[in-house]
Amino acid sequence: MTRKPSRRRWFGEQQRFALMLIVPAAAILTFFQLIPIIMGTSASFRDWMLYNPKKTWVGLAQYEKVLTDPAFLTVVMPNTFLFMFCSVVISLVIGLALAVAMNRVFRGQKFVQTVLLLPLMVAPVIAAIMMRWIFNDQFGIVNVVLDAVGIGGLPWLVQRWTAFSVIVLTDIWLWAPWFTLLLLAGLQSLPREPFEAAQIDGTTRWRVFRYLTLPMLRPVIIVCIVIRAIDAFRTFDTVWALTGGGPARQTELFSLYAYEEAFVFLDFAKGTAAAMIGAVIILVAGLLLYRVLGHVREGS
Repeated sequence: MTRKPSRRRWFGEQQRFALMLIVPAAAILTFFQLIPIIMGTSASFRDWMLYNPKKTWVGLAQYEKVLTDPAFLTVVMPNTFLFMFCSVVISLVIGLALAVAMNRVFRGQKFVQTVLLLPLMVAPVIAAIMMRWIFNDQFGIVNVVLDAVGIGGLPWLVQRWTAFSVIVLTDIWLWAPWFTLLLLAGLQSLPREPFEAAQIDGTTRWRVFRYLTLPMLRPVIIVCIVIRAIDAFRTFDTVWALTGGGPARQTELFSLYAYEEAFVFLDFAKGTAAAMIGAVIILVAGLLLYRVLGHVREGS
């Protein structure tokens, strides 16, 4: 009596075990990210005020409202890109300088590394509140020092550009150690032979840094820029706790604009439309930066 061949199973034991590990994360991702994105996308095509349950379909009208909003075009987007550029570039320069300085043995090196990495342990909201007290125009320590040297204090958080400068300074203080940590790891992973050969030839430190360190560290730098630029574009907590977008919405960034339209002015459709526009901008910027990263890697 011939035995019928058993039906081939689609999943073996290892595949089933892998699925068991993936399913909880996939369920959380679906319920807390995918479904809200779908609901937000649907809401952006409707006339959806939070106090009005009608949710009338209006097509692309909400996107037109956002893209023709003078505040969005002349304040929010320039602020966002300027903040992203200043924060990333200055944090990168400071982080690279600190990483190069830390990439050598000296007395107290571990202690200095620990102190430099302390800002990474501070929540952005706590750092923003701390900076708000430090730059308070009445009793902040900065104005106390300026008054003591005869310069005179400034209303830091009342004027647009001084408040914007405090926001950028806070973000740099938070993220420069992050650049330092990653770049220091990159420096310590570089091969030692080219540097030893340059030292034998008597090459100056600047030429070693320019023609050896930077080219070999370039892929790590680009990865840091890509990750940090995308994260800086969606910054919310620091600005919200520090200035709330003020004075008169003059320091408002993209994420604050979407939040206020949806939950302060109760125009949920316009807020979600702004969020969708931001998602497209981040996607395009990420793809462009990724292509630059690919070309840099090939060149390296």
